Amino acid sequence: MGHVRRIGPVTQIPCGEGRVFEVGAVRMAIFRTRAGEVFATQAECPHRGGPLADGLLDTASIVCPLHDRAFDLRTGQGPDCKIVTYPVHVQDGEIVLLENA
Repeated sequence: MGHVRRIGPVTQIPCGEGRVFEVGAVRMAIFRTRAGEVFATQAECPHRGGPLADGLLDTASIVCPLHDRAFDLRTGQGPDCKIVTYPVHVQDGEIVLLENA
C-alpha cells in the first residue's frame, strides 16, 4: 500500500509542456498534455542526460530535445532503452504522486 504526495497545482504546468520538480530526493519531469493528461518520468534522458521536460510533447510520448529519442510516457519504453515513469494523476486540481509505503 502506498501514500499520496501532493506536488502542486496542475495549472503550474501549461498544457503541452513539461516542468522539472524535486520530489523528495528525486528529480522528475512532469508533463501536462494538451488533452489534460498528466505524466511523470525521470528528469534526464538516459542517452546523454538531455532535459526531458524541454522535449517535444505528443499525446503520450516525449522526444528528447538533444538527440530526438522518443519515449512512451505510459511505459517509459524508448528506441533502445527505457526511462523511469512515476504514477501521477490530478486530484482536486493538484498533481498527486502515489508513493510506495
